[in-house]
Amino acid sequence: MDTVNFETKADALNDSFNIVERQEAQDAALATLRSDVDEVKGRLEKVSRAAARPLLDGAGVGSGPEVKGFVDGYLRHGRETELKSMMTTVGAEGGFAVPREIDTIIARRMVEISPIRAVANVVRTGTSGFRRLISTGGTASGWVSETGARPETANPQLAEIVPPMGELYANPSATQAMLDDAAFDLEGWLANEIATEFARAEGAAFINGTGTNQPRGFLNATPSVAGDATRAFGSLQFIGSGNATGLGMAPEARLIDLVCQLKAPLRQGAVWVMNSTTLAAVRKLKTADGAFLWQPGLVNGQPDRLLGYAVIEAEDMPDVAADQFPIAFGNFKAGYLITERRQTSILRDPYTNKPYVQFYATRRVGGQVLDSDAIKLLRIAA
Repeated sequence: MDTVNFETKADALNDSFNIVERQEAQDAALATLRSDVDEVKGRLEKVSRAAARPLLDGAGVGSGPEVKGFVDGYLRHGRETELKSMMTTVGAEGGFAVPREIDTIIARRMVEISPIRAVANVVRTGTSGFRRLISTGGTASGWVSETGARPETANPQLAEIVPPMGELYANPSATQAMLDDAAFDLEGWLANEIATEFARAEGAAFINGTGTNQPRGFLNATPSVAGDATRAFGSLQFIGSGNATGLGMAPEARLIDLVCQLKAPLRQGAVWVMNSTTLAAVRKLKTADGAFLWQPGLVNGQPDRLLGYAVIEAEDMPDVAADQFPIAFGNFKAGYLITERRQTSILRDPYTNKPYVQFYATRRVGGQVLDSDAIKLLRIAA
């Protein structure tokens, strides 16, 4: 018997139910998508508000795992176990070396506010000691013909530079409530406080330091009136102002003499160093035709100039007074050496001064005159 196949048409009512189900599924998918979009927008708004919130010092420290563990784990809550797993320099009594990102901010801030550091030769070392041999004279070259004999030259004279070093410290403190506030830029605040205190202390030492547990300032070098050819190594040449208590009758001439006492190659990069009181007197000096010796910077950010050379204000320089050295002129990049260990160490102390948490920060810094021909001084003397 033949088999008859019948084609069954879908009921129109069932098709309408399928359309409704598909519409409901589509609406659910759109609702889920809107929810995801709203969540992403919320996260972006939080990130935008965090980025727009100004930091206390505008530092902008990176948020790597080392920095996050150091700041959130140790600085905020005093947990040392996280640091011991990440850092090689560990000492519960001597402090922990700060991450490189924070140490870079401290170093950059110190350059901005420490006048001598900004123009001197800075060397970073891995140890607390530093030594350098420099040549102080002797002929190590000569002229001969193509086939002529090469006579023996004189042996060079060498001197060893060992800058005195000392431990520079700062002790900023904060309340625990400040540390518990997640919006408080702890790393930026701490870097700014440490750098400010370090710069203030070392700025004075680079100028007037005794060399005992601190750098030896360039004003503590032996002064001499002898020229570069005959002066003892390590002593700085000075010229007198021509007056026992002031800058004299023709101070502009003395300043020109001071510039010309410096060798021509060293004048490139040379600067004036004086405090604001001396600067006020120097800015009033005029030439014979009435023109000011002082030349204000023509572009924002460029230093003012005196006789064509930049002026650095250092408040630790002495005022104009009898037997003082209120003005220095020289190439400090060649003339003064600053040495420092590579990292700053911080010890967290929540016990000594409750309810404050103190942060004891240390750094080893040294300094000494490197090339005594590169710095000249003006002395208030007849």
